[in-house]
Amino acid sequence: MTTSLGTTMLPAIRAAVICPLVSRVEDSRHSRRGQEARSEEALGLAQAIGLEVAVTAAPQVQRPNPATLIGRGQVETIAEDLEEQKIALAVVDSALTPTQQRNLERDWHCKVIDRTGLILEIFGARAQTREGQLQVERAALSYQCSRLVRSWTHLERQRGGFGFLGGPGESQLEIDRRLIAERIERIDRDLAKVGRMRAEQRKARALPVAALVGYTNAGKSTLFNRLTKANVRAQDLLFATLDPTMRRVELPGGRGIVLSDTVGFISDLPTQLVAAFRATLEEVVEADIILHVRDIGHPDTALQCEDVERVLVELGCGGGEGPKPIEVWNKIDSLSAEDRQALEARRERAGAVTLSALTGESVDSLLEHLDRYLGEKDRLLLVELPASEGRLHAWLHEEGKVLAERSDEQGHLWLDVRVSPAAEGRLRALAAERDHAVRVRHVKAH
Repeated sequence: MTTSLGTTMLPAIRAAVICPLVSRVEDSRHSRRGQEARSEEALGLAQAIGLEVAVTAAPQVQRPNPATLIGRGQVETIAEDLEEQKIALAVVDSALTPTQQRNLERDWHCKVIDRTGLILEIFGARAQTREGQLQVERAALSYQCSRLVRSWTHLERQRGGFGFLGGPGESQLEIDRRLIAERIERIDRDLAKVGRMRAEQRKARALPVAALVGYTNAGKSTLFNRLTKANVRAQDLLFATLDPTMRRVELPGGRGIVLSDTVGFISDLPTQLVAAFRATLEEVVEADIILHVRDIGHPDTALQCEDVERVLVELGCGGGEGPKPIEVWNKIDSLSAEDRQALEARRERAGAVTLSALTGESVDSLLEHLDRYLGEKDRLLLVELPASEGRLHAWLHEEGKVLAERSDEQGHLWLDVRVSPAAEGRLRALAAERDHAVRVRHVKAH
């Protein structure tokens, strides 16, 4: 079976989605999320991996049971439903200890995975590039080894992923902790090489970078496609985008920027994934602008915003570090006229940009906003070039805005040019490579 995403998925496995509602003080953040929204997200995760959800349940948990998380009576009630519907896989939308997972499998007579395992499985199926595959494999290997080496021979593995949904005779059955540790070390070395390559590419990049971040399914890829006229996968599906994509975009004033589409964030994003994808997410950390795309009509949009901000802080940006994200309030086409009017007042206070990536409404206002934002950060330079630097002369016209140009009888050039901070850094590096035959000086704006 192949989805429209082009990823080979599992055959129709009948599954159950269990969304425990834990009533604890430390889980007050979860309790603030609407039960319906939480259940819809859990269903979306299951459907993202091609599961056929035949049973859903949302058991109340006053006090977590160390053996099974949910109460004994609820375990038995759910077991009856699973048996009746011939369920092969139960997804528990919570974190399970290895003991809880084993006990639930024994009581329910089916494979059980928790939220982290399901997200890792989705990422394993989505990763298309070698880098993405390495990052997901590293996260999978670091996810409690006891979960990786148990037998799950009652399900056949039919596609990419890392075995959380099963497969007979998999090599993981023979892998011990030492071999797993050795494999993680090799992956870390490979990812370190990727990180160094990315750093070199960033040094050579003259255009400012704007990184799209946001909760999964907020519409980042749809906006990316709208702005770049690209054809990145953009579907109403959680984690439709995994591998980052970068394209050049022309702003109204004529300047160019590089727009980067990144993986979506989610509540309770496994720490293993944040660590494994650090090399990729460095594009966010090093970006000149962070565009936080929000589904402003979602009932949990405020909590989704907190989830994204939490990951940004963990990455080292946000919370006062690096550029302050510009909020892009997407999907205004889904709002009523009354809600849109109320939103406009909030938008002015937040300094956000409202638009619809789907219909294209007000997308131009985002480009104008970016043009003004970058214009405020531009540098005015006086660049002195010898006559032999024709390629650098052309580069300045391409990457900056030449305001005035003069030459002498020998063809020596003086250019008043406006450039981005990124372009200035690249220009100074090029000047240093030429033993400073090219001279660059700041000019104070009048």
